[in-house]
Amino acid sequence: MAGGKTSNIPRCETERSGTHVRPQYVPNHIPDPSYVRILDTTLRDGEQAPGAAMTCNQKLEIARQLAKLRVDIIEAGFPSASKEDFTAVKMIVDEVGNGDYGDNGYVPVIAAFCRCNEKDITTAWEAVKNAKRPRIFTFIATSPIHMEYKLKKSKQEVLEIARDMVKFARSLGCDDVEFGAEDAARLRPLPFLN
Repeated sequence: MAGGKTSNIPRCETERSGTHVRPQYVPNHIPDPSYVRILDTTLRDGEQAPGAAMTCNQKLEIARQLAKLRVDIIEAGFPSASKEDFTAVKMIVDEVGNGDYGDNGYVPVIAAFCRCNEKDITTAWEAVKNAKRPRIFTFIATSPIHMEYKLKKSKQEVLEIARDMVKFARSLGCDDVEFGAEDAARLRPLPFLN
């Protein structure tokens, strides 16, 4: 601290004890309820900002830095969006998703974002399947306005598609499948997936 003053903020457990508190990674389960798993979307969602397009090499460098920060899950991109995005995700998988970071086996989960359809899910799996910890993150629109005008589907049809596509992703060999309800903030009542 400046001026030799000490902070009243407690140091994290890792600093105090010198031991690592990161629990063993288990898909869909955090064995330590006090652990907060960090998911970073910079490489996918961050690129949606105007003027924020990145090259494959720039994405790889950001993924390297995220791994140095010990981010648990890196959402590497949307492989079906373009050939470049597919290539960037593969580059991240090959290096960062298979790296040795010397932290009790720490390797970040590398996630690929995709729509709830077989083509997108297959492309996502092709991009991440060689990572030590691959994840497919599939999504579908769930707000009434999106279901009616974008998808032209009923709530029941959307639920069936979501369920079937998560099963499809698992059938490809992916044990770590995340589902996202697009535009869920507009849902009334909120418990759409019940």
